[in-house]
Amino acid sequence: MGTVTEPRSRRRMSGSERREQLIRISRTLFAEKGFDGTSIEEIAATAQVSKPVVYEHFGGKEGVYAVVVDREMQKLLGMITEALAATHSLIKLERAALALLQYIEESSEGFRILVRDSHAASGTGTFASLISEIASQVEDVLADEFASRGYDPKLAPMYAQMLVGMVALTGQWWLDVRKPGREEVAAHLVNLAWNGLTGLNPNPSITAATRDLPARPRATAADKAAADKLREFEKAKEKELREAEKLRQRELKEAEKARVRELKERERLLKEAEKERERLLKEAEKAREREEKIRQREARLAERAARLEQVDHPE
Repeated sequence: MGTVTEPRSRRRMSGSERREQLIRISRTLFAEKGFDGTSIEEIAATAQVSKPVVYEHFGGKEGVYAVVVDREMQKLLGMITEALAATHSLIKLERAALALLQYIEESSEGFRILVRDSHAASGTGTFASLISEIASQVEDVLADEFASRGYDPKLAPMYAQMLVGMVALTGQWWLDVRKPGREEVAAHLVNLAWNGLTGLNPNPSITAATRDLPARPRATAADKAAADKLREFEKAKEKELREAEKLRQRELKEAEKARVRELKERERLLKEAEKERERLLKEAEKAREREEKIRQREARLAERAARLEQVDHPE
């Protein structure tokens, strides 16, 4: 996969257009190189903007990564949730498997991001948390199915994890191989999940109810409202990240000022200590000089006394 390149726009982008451009570029880079392998410098260079523009919109690499992951999570979860709205359990399973494979086929970059990184920047937006959320929906479906068949509904959570895990891991494998086609893969998935190993159908196929399912309708007013709500959530998160970054920068500046003050105070104390040492050395030198003068005077007095004694007592 080559690095994404963006043509230079002939007109100045609006704030929302620039934001979407940065999200699109970051999505491709994160899918190709992962979170740690992608830098703000690369995002900015590909978008042909300066780094402060990226910081202004997202507060940093963590901010744009969180937005990308949130969007992919919402998209995949929405497709799975819609599939589970079917009435019959078999059709639910078929459509859920097809929904995941369709998402992988149509949004390969997004799926690579979800399964590739579990970085702290994504918050709760990890593939494991997404699978857990889907499993909780499947759990309700299985609980009803178990109750109708006389099985213990308390086992539904465990079976939900098994079922969703099987589909998710198959999706990760299919991400790269892409063979056979998604309908055939879904049919084999359902064959194993629905019939079990002892009852496998040698030539499985999805039901007509699922195969003839019409294409996903265009976004409704509710979808647009949900998208607007998501954008507002993203903006709030970006603002929070920017504020956190500003606070961090302020703390760094304060810490640097404190360090400079500490260094100046240490330098001042060292100078004072040096002055005190020089003062003590001078005083010690003066004391030695005084002692030397006293010794010399005493020597002269002793010499004079000796001469006087000779005068008073000549031999």
